[in-house]
Amino acid sequence: MKHLPKIHPAGQAGVALMLAMSAATLALAAAPAPKAADNGSADPDNWTQYHRTSNAWRYSPLDQINKSSVKRLKAAWIHQPGDITSGLVSTPLVKDGVMYYVAPNNNVFALDATSGAALWHYQPKLAPIAAQSFYAVLSRSLTIGHGKVYLGTLDGRFVALDAKTGKETWSTQITDLKSCFGCLFSSSPILAGDVLIGGSTGGDQAQRGKIYAVDAHTGAQLWNFDTIKRDQKSWPGDSGDVGGGGAWMPGTYDEASDTVFIGTSNAAPDFYGDGRKGDNLYTASLLALEPKTGKLKWHRQEIPHDTFDYDSAYEAIQLKKDGKDVIVHLNKSGFVFVMDKADGKLDNVWPLSQTYNFVKTIDPKTGELIGRKELVAGQETLLCPYLLGTRSYNAGAYNPKTGLWYTNAMEVCQKVVPAKQETAEMGIASLYLGVDKLEAVAPPNQPASARLDARDPLTGKLKWSIPYTIPGLGSVLTTGGGLVFNGDPDGFVHAYDADNGAELWKFQTGSGIRGGIISYAVKGKQYIAVPSGWGSLAPGFMATAFPAVKTLNGGAAMVVFALD
Repeated sequence: MKHLPKIHPAGQAGVALMLAMSAATLALAAAPAPKAADNGSADPDNWTQYHRTSNAWRYSPLDQINKSSVKRLKAAWIHQPGDITSGLVSTPLVKDGVMYYVAPNNNVFALDATSGAALWHYQPKLAPIAAQSFYAVLSRSLTIGHGKVYLGTLDGRFVALDAKTGKETWSTQITDLKSCFGCLFSSSPILAGDVLIGGSTGGDQAQRGKIYAVDAHTGAQLWNFDTIKRDQKSWPGDSGDVGGGGAWMPGTYDEASDTVFIGTSNAAPDFYGDGRKGDNLYTASLLALEPKTGKLKWHRQEIPHDTFDYDSAYEAIQLKKDGKDVIVHLNKSGFVFVMDKADGKLDNVWPLSQTYNFVKTIDPKTGELIGRKELVAGQETLLCPYLLGTRSYNAGAYNPKTGLWYTNAMEVCQKVVPAKQETAEMGIASLYLGVDKLEAVAPPNQPASARLDARDPLTGKLKWSIPYTIPGLGSVLTTGGGLVFNGDPDGFVHAYDADNGAELWKFQTGSGIRGGIISYAVKGKQYIAVPSGWGSLAPGFMATAFPAVKTLNGGAAMVVFALD
């Protein structure tokens, strides 16, 4: 499959210009790009957080592999976890020459990052009920710190492992899957000093979502934050008890402000809102929490009374605009919210989606959903974008040298017939979608489509775009070597020129890319690690719009590259 750059003229807006000044030299910048809260260059050899750094850039400052040398990139080693169920959806971590990654069914591996040799392997003994869950198998992330590797398990636990040996140091049961369907952890809790904080999965199930905190050293429980606000105006009657919520992706901890930023999922039932009239706080929101206490500092609800399944669980990118710290935050609706980091006040809202119809627009200063589409029970409605969003949870990447944000995107709609759904007979694998019909379809008068975009993250201005035949569902990497790495569902990993989108290199890994591509260095040698393994729940929801997903190869392998 060929992906030829489709270059869009966009002038020089959004391109970062670094200018040296001296008494004898005067340099002018025509259109300076946003300068971020930090330059993303800290600890360049390691990738110790889900997004590498707390600003959520997914940027590696390493430049040994660059526009000139990338053509010499060769496979250095491959590690296979042995379990290919639902592919490989995680982002690996690397610290001091050791790679840690989680594979299906909570299998955790520590590998020599130069050779792939196994140092240890841990697999928890999961409670049998975990296998019955709709979300069984999937593990998106690990967290490292304090000499430990932290895992959120599929049977509702936080677990700490000794980073050197893989031995379990503590395990804390957080949730009970027998009474709270979907209340497991498909992502690891994040580390905020001495506190671990993570949210449960299951926004699409009849449960009351929460965010949990434990002591990172002992596993002792510290606090819970209820993502279903106890307010009759928000949740009339007992609708909040089955209101969904939760926070199923890793948040980020900002040490400078001592704040955890974490997004929450949709309200439930997803498409039938008649029984939960109100704004349904704190679903479809970005939250700013005090890590030691769980106190809410501020919130930005992006989709009040969400009847579209437009989670706000995605990454909170930290940048600077005109000297002010801002957060850039995409949700499933396909709109990007730019807000003040200190209080969540909006600075701008812009659409990544090209075919949205759930609103006419969103007010960039107030966040009001203007011309909102109301779904009527029993009536078929064409809704754009569809439930996987304009982008799935896989993260984009920001490069401070270009000032551009690189993200996958897709244009897909759905036919939906909302309907009341009783919860009394629902089981652990039942979804609480509130529909009689739900089908992914192409947008009006055009085929379903996908692409990789390079945009100014503050304004949305497009610099370049590359079409894909099937949506990219892996996280993007960008580097100090002027490159953008992205994987596709056919199994190719591509390296593009960060300035213009020209493809400079590609490699077939054997299965589609669903996890997070990273870069790291050991003893002066740079590596690119690609989790290869098509899977997760998304392909099943995509199949009617992209039939070719039915033919894709499954698998699971960590494929690592270096220069020859």
